Amino acid sequence: MAAARSSRKWKWSHLYLIAVFVVLYAPIFFLMLYSFNSGGAMHDFEGFTLEWYKEVFADTRLFIIVLNTLVIALLSSALSTILGVLGALAIQHVRRRRTQNMLLALNNVLIVSPDVIIGASFLILFTIIGIKLGFVSVLLAHIAFSVPIVVIMVLPKLEEMSSTWIDAARDLGASRTDVLTKVILPYIRPGIFAGFFMALTYSLDDFAVTFFVTGNGYSTLAVEIYSRARQGISLSINALSTLIFLFTIILVIGYYFINQRGNRPPGMEVQR
Repeated sequence: MAAARSSRKWKWSHLYLIAVFVVLYAPIFFLMLYSFNSGGAMHDFEGFTLEWYKEVFADTRLFIIVLNTLVIALLSSALSTILGVLGALAIQHVRRRRTQNMLLALNNVLIVSPDVIIGASFLILFTIIGIKLGFVSVLLAHIAFSVPIVVIMVLPKLEEMSSTWIDAARDLGASRTDVLTKVILPYIRPGIFAGFFMALTYSLDDFAVTFFVTGNGYSTLAVEIYSRARQGISLSINALSTLIFLFTIILVIGYYFINQRGNRPPGMEVQR
């Protein structure tokens, strides 16, 4: 009886997971499929073509927007990774548990807050202090919502690290800089790379916050796709969205392998 119940439970749980993944990914695959439709519409698949991808690659304005998006994503990810690592180190060094929990709660505010509220808040802030909407405003906003993500990715690695390593390094005469650069940072490197890739993914995909803080003459891919979609259905949007989705998948796979490498038991690379 118990075996039958567990088998039934196993089947229902797997059916539920399959249904969830179908709901999540079916619209994406539908969009990707019709990016190859020669008919030019989101119905009646007439034949295979790469015309819409050629249109995307031939669009000079779109190429500039892609460069804007990549520059913002790489810069904001790099700067937020540095700030996030420093923030995680600061939180981890707080001795009082209550203070540490309070800092973690403050760190998580930007993660759990609605993007519309965050975007509107940044818009008001930049308007008050006189920052012109454009590259700088978008960069600062992306750094702000990426830092908490990096902190969340790095902090668990710091919690895992044994304090005896730091004590041993100090007993051997290592300075604080040596302890940081030769003991702590190498150990938390997988968390740092994971935080960088997650921040990069969030920056590439963000629309709501960017929509509020971007100005005339400056745009990112997410905002551009929204603007084109409002003008009417064009399969070049499908092609562009497919390319972004595939690039995001590559980032996620990179994060997965970095995370797997960081979870290897110590000594495996030495034995190899």
